[in-house]
Amino acid sequence: MTADDIIKAVRDLPSLPAVVNELLASMDQDDIDTHALAAKITLDQALTAKTLRLANSSFYGMPSKVTSIQQAISVLGFHAIRTLVTACSVTDSFKPAPGNQFDFQAFWRHSIASAVSARVLAPHLRLNPDTAFTAGLLHDLGTLVLATRFPDDYRRVHDHRRQHDCSAAPAQLAVFGIDHASVGSALARHWKFPAAIQAAVADHHRAPGAGPATLSSVIYMANTLAHALDLSGQEDDQVPPLPLAAWQAPGLSDAAWAGVFADTEQLFETMCKMLTT
Repeated sequence: MTADDIIKAVRDLPSLPAVVNELLASMDQDDIDTHALAAKITLDQALTAKTLRLANSSFYGMPSKVTSIQQAISVLGFHAIRTLVTACSVTDSFKPAPGNQFDFQAFWRHSIASAVSARVLAPHLRLNPDTAFTAGLLHDLGTLVLATRFPDDYRRVHDHRRQHDCSAAPAQLAVFGIDHASVGSALARHWKFPAAIQAAVADHHRAPGAGPATLSSVIYMANTLAHALDLSGQEDDQVPPLPLAAWQAPGLSDAAWAGVFADTEQLFETMCKMLTT
């Protein structure tokens, strides 16, 4: 098996629902017919039900219950609903096959923790919190491609990690010749996510350099923070290094960082219950 075989497997994956592709295309558009998109979302009853459940969760602290997608857009804004619909669709795209030993629960817990952390961090770095949430949720999806499409080979990744006491990426490189960041970026391209999200997925293990914050640097920090807070529940979780320059980039005091940690932990539990059940 080669890296090309794996990228071909990505291209063979089903596309996201058409309405989600329309929502993704709208990320770079200013003139959006939200009524037409709301009507299309509503045609998918399961997606609508899950989105409304999320919209009414304590994650958003709605003063009163919303009962339709159009009402949710009016109250929460189109960007938030687009994020929720995309999140619901992505998390429903990979289901464990019988006998697969991959820890899906831990995977989604870490992905959701990274997404929530990115959403909390983004305003401090003057970036869009909804885009940051989406990129954080997607950042490790390459691992799911490897674990679900090549389950027997992925067991060798677990063996390599145990033998060499390393994190997932170097073990995947050793077994597959490609790591989840590259596979995930290919999947983000296949699913037509914006270029900035593709780059953030590809670069989430590359420590950010000096200069203004980007979506990639936020996802690097959010991934590190999610590991540091140990929200996945995995015993062998390892925390990537966080350069001092990246830690200082948001310009947060120790008290403000403590607030970021607390907000991430609180919002994580709510979003986890909503997206994984």
